[in-house]
Amino acid sequence: MMFRSAEKAFNEGLKDQPYDVVIVPGFPYNGQNWDRVLKMRVHWAKFLFDNGYTKNVIFSGSAVATPYIESRVMAYYAKELGIPGDNIFTEEKAEHSTENVYYAFCMAREMGFQKIALATDPFQNSYMRKFAARFELPLGFLPTVLDTLRTMEMPEPQISLANTTRKNFVKLSDRENFFQRFKGTMGGYINWHEVDVKSKKHKRKFKNRIIPSSARAENHNNVE
Repeated sequence: MMFRSAEKAFNEGLKDQPYDVVIVPGFPYNGQNWDRVLKMRVHWAKFLFDNGYTKNVIFSGSAVATPYIESRVMAYYAKELGIPGDNIFTEEKAEHSTENVYYAFCMAREMGFQKIALATDPFQNSYMRKFAARFELPLGFLPTVLDTLRTMEMPEPQISLANTTRKNFVKLSDRENFFQRFKGTMGGYINWHEVDVKSKKHKRKFKNRIIPSSARAENHNNVE
């Protein structure tokens, strides 16, 4: 059912293409080869770019489970697969899935992108759609369609790992217990931009984590 739901969401998302940018959440890298989820997300980003469904890609993710900055590793793979570096950006602050979406969304908006979509696997897409709906984030959705993915050739290129690790790294599970990590997954540590806090309930709940509209978003990073 989840896979059928993702295909339906993808077809709905195509109605608004081309997007200025798609957000691709990060996934841990072990320093040797890519996990099948990382492989799927990067190749799906390439598929969306090659077919003209998006003009740019933002990979989002800090160093969370390993010292490797997830967004940089994914961006380097994407460049080796053929997406031009000028069309690839990284958001390197997010440590939880909701942060991947929101911080990359804020970065995209700050860069002037207006049509923004999320591109991830069917499982993550299902609860990120609920997150976006809850906060009325104007996002499209282009989740992975597994039947399409199975028809694609998905080589693993060689990349340089220079400048991909975080100094003085401590993995998230050593800094946060299970309940703290769950809170992060639910968006419990997000610093919200004032423009995105629309309801009175959320204004009260996040009053100590609201960034005034005059503040600027985080700087973006291009892939060299």
